[in-house]
Amino acid sequence: MSTLHITDLTMPTADLGPVNPLPPLFSGLDTHDVAGVDEADDEMRRNIAYGRVRTVLPHLRQDGYDRRRHARSHRVAVLENETLRATFLLDVGGRLWSLVHRPSGRELLFRNTVFQPGNLALRDAWVAGGVEWNFGTIGHSTTTSSPLHAVRAQRPDGTPVLRMYEYERIRQAVFQIDAYLPDGSEALLVHVSIVNPNDHEVPVYWWSNIAVPETADTRVVAPADQAWHFAYDRRLRRVPVPRYAGRDLTYTTRAPASADYFFELDRERRPWIAALDGAGRGLAQASTPRLSGRKLFHWGKHRGGNRWQEWLSEPGTPYLEIQAGLARTQLEHLALPGGATWSWLEAYGHVDADAAAVHGGDWERARSAAEAGVDELITAERLEEELREACLWTREEPAEVLHPGSGWGALERHRRAKSGDDSLNLPATPFPDTGLGPEQEPWLALLNSGRLPELAPTEAPASYEISPDWAPLLDQADGWLSLLCLGVLRAAGGDLDGAEEAWTRSVEDTPNAWAWRNLGALAAHDGRLTDAADAYLRAHDLAPALLSLTHELVDVLLRAGRADLALELIDGRPGGQPVEGRLRMLEARAALEAGDVGRCRRILEEGVDVPNMREGETSLSDLWHACQRHHAATGSGPEPSSARALPYRYDFVMQPEGS
Repeated sequence: MSTLHITDLTMPTADLGPVNPLPPLFSGLDTHDVAGVDEADDEMRRNIAYGRVRTVLPHLRQDGYDRRRHARSHRVAVLENETLRATFLLDVGGRLWSLVHRPSGRELLFRNTVFQPGNLALRDAWVAGGVEWNFGTIGHSTTTSSPLHAVRAQRPDGTPVLRMYEYERIRQAVFQIDAYLPDGSEALLVHVSIVNPNDHEVPVYWWSNIAVPETADTRVVAPADQAWHFAYDRRLRRVPVPRYAGRDLTYTTRAPASADYFFELDRERRPWIAALDGAGRGLAQASTPRLSGRKLFHWGKHRGGNRWQEWLSEPGTPYLEIQAGLARTQLEHLALPGGATWSWLEAYGHVDADAAAVHGGDWERARSAAEAGVDELITAERLEEELREACLWTREEPAEVLHPGSGWGALERHRRAKSGDDSLNLPATPFPDTGLGPEQEPWLALLNSGRLPELAPTEAPASYEISPDWAPLLDQADGWLSLLCLGVLRAAGGDLDGAEEAWTRSVEDTPNAWAWRNLGALAAHDGRLTDAADAYLRAHDLAPALLSLTHELVDVLLRAGRADLALELIDGRPGGQPVEGRLRMLEARAALEAGDVGRCRRILEEGVDVPNMREGETSLSDLWHACQRHHAATGSGPEPSSARALPYRYDFVMQPEGS
């Protein structure tokens, strides 16, 4: 019998912490930026160029976490039938955290033993493990570490359905996930809809990111003879499958470096992907044709890749990722027409294939054996039939609210209703007023009264809006706060001169750290480092205890060649401000640039952990090597080569040395 219930799951957890109040005006390191597309066809080139965003605004960064873990309960939804038990983390993007094959007792996914955020998502915080649902724009979704709306729905035959959904603010669109386990089904079924409520097209992106355990005998199989290889040189290359560069890329533990492989699927065969162990058993994912992309990601067997896996989980728990998406690669957006809805059906389950064929030397035979296992799990015909039926019942109203999401959908529904637009009155995905909270209240007040509520200039705004539809209301309002928000809206739209004008008027009206900081960030973006440092110092004088502002100020001072002032500021930080990892790293960098090699060495030898080390960031390893070079140049005495080797704790480099 199929059941759905809500419960709690306790695990060692590093809390997400507070949201960073400083708006991310300019994009930082983008690991999906493409440097070379020479081998791509015209369609792929268009999709790669289409839909890129300047920033993740209106979202704020989720970078307030650390690495101190304690037992904490997470609200979860559990779907179960005779064959499978599926557990979803409702506060973490609705992630499918666990999928247990009950007859064998086997966990089909990589179920992380800890909840440890790391800086891999669009908004920073991301956790490894399970199945992540990514909608909107390229990267780990803006909702990946936030609650989704969760409700109970029902299939016509009475099967309980877990429906999760949210309004995505960058694309101003809605995604809906309906997961269910019919009685007797060997597969978890997941129906996904993406809805464009606007009268214009929007660029969209979807990838289901599936983490599975990695062993030496795990082979990833998909119906493809070619793939697009993308690594940290950011070049896209067409390569053969399974053998490339002298090795079999479908066995990930043989890979020397971290990389993505986007399989060029055989269009004559159904889309699927599987990760199978030496016995031919493991997880398979299949879908209806709209979800046509499939990908393999591995960390690679080098120190940096191993360090990253341990950083995101614990030693001895390696994993790889198999993924499924709308486009052929994760570097592309597709155009969702105005008023359109796209939907598809995904299936997840246990496959038991012919091991000799799966691991034999004949790739076509391996593919056929794995595909036979997928067909036994669920046929293409049944998926199509389920999709036809689901396209009807997934539009119906839910039966019960299980868990609240954000209030942004409700706010947008109110904004549209002001002009007679009911496009967000969607029966299947209601956005009730009960979801409105402190982040939405200022904007609701602006909508209804034409003014933002009074806010002390020492208090950071809770949120921002960047849709041009809010510009006339902000233009007509007055005061420092309206001007601050207007500048952020203009900057997000690319009007940097207009943004600077609004922020200048904001600080002239009322000196505030937030507009001064934005003026500093804009000056730094333009390369005007002296102006940037001066603006940041004014901001810091008004908000000296805000650690994220201190980080930005010190970084700008170092870029401006003012390391002595950076050290003075660090040494004089307010009492009680924590000496956390990133500031400690900046202190070491400032000491080195000021010529105090000894201070830099002491800091690095004591140990520095930067909780939000960015994927692809090499700040710590670069600093270590620079410190060693300066030490050698000062003639402080010879050291054994082992003393100069990069310590393991600082090795986050995504490629092995010399590659």
